[in-house]
Amino acid sequence: MSEAVTYASQDRIATITINRPDAMNALDEAVVQGLHAAWLRLRDGEDRCAILTAAGERAFSVGADLKNPPAELWQGVPGIGVEVEKPIIAALKGYCIGGAYVIVQNCDLVVAADNTVFMYPEAQVGFTGGLIAGAAARIPHKIAMEFMLLGQRISAERAYQVGMVNKVTPPGKEVEGALDYARILVASAPLVVATLKRFVNATVIPKSPSELSALYRRDLLEVRNSADGEEGRRAFREKRRPNFEGR
Repeated sequence: MSEAVTYASQDRIATITINRPDAMNALDEAVVQGLHAAWLRLRDGEDRCAILTAAGERAFSVGADLKNPPAELWQGVPGIGVEVEKPIIAALKGYCIGGAYVIVQNCDLVVAADNTVFMYPEAQVGFTGGLIAGAAARIPHKIAMEFMLLGQRISAERAYQVGMVNKVTPPGKEVEGALDYARILVASAPLVVATLKRFVNATVIPKSPSELSALYRRDLLEVRNSADGEEGRRAFREKRRPNFEGR
C-alpha cells in the first residue's frame, strides 16, 4: 500500500487515512491505488469495519488532483473499485469536494466535523466522470440535483438535515464519533451486517451509467491483469499452447 494512504488496525476496526495533507489530500494515482489496496485488505482481512479519514486540518479531500489526475478514479471508490460487504464509516473535516464526495457517498455512515464543507463544482468547471449521479439514489432527489448542478457549498449542518451525514461533531472529534459507530458494528453479527448491506445495495441503490461502466471496466481489467491473461500473452509470444489455471 502506498504512503499516500495508510491502514491501521486495532480491535478489528481498520482506520484508513488519505495522507496528502500538503496537497489538501487531492486524489492522485497514488491515493486512488492506495485506497484500492485498502479496500482489498479490508475485504480479505479480519477487520469487521473501517473508518475512512484524512490527514491534516484543512480538508478531507479537495477531489481529483488536477495537476496529476488519477487514471481511473473509480478504482478507489468502495463498492465500485472493490466490492466490500463490511461497513465503512467516513469521518470528515474541512473541504470534501468533487470526486472526494463520490467516495464518501459510497460509504455506509458519515460523521462530519461542523467545519466540513461539501461541494461538487464540476458543472461550473466543465467536466465530470458521472459517478456523482449515484447521489440521487442515496439522498433526496432535489437535494442531489441542487448539489450536482449548482456547485454551491453545503455546510455540515445542512448536510445532516438533508440526510447526507449521520452525525455532526466539533472539529477534531469526527474520528471519535466514527469510533462510537465502529464499536457497535464490531460487536454485531458480521453475517447479518454483511447481508443487510448487500440487500440494501440490491434494493434501493441502483447503479448509474457511470457506475455500471466502471464495474464492467473493473471486471475486464481483472481478466486482462490475471495470471491467465499473462500466460496467454506469453504463450502467444512463445508460440506454444497456454496452460491456464483459472487465476
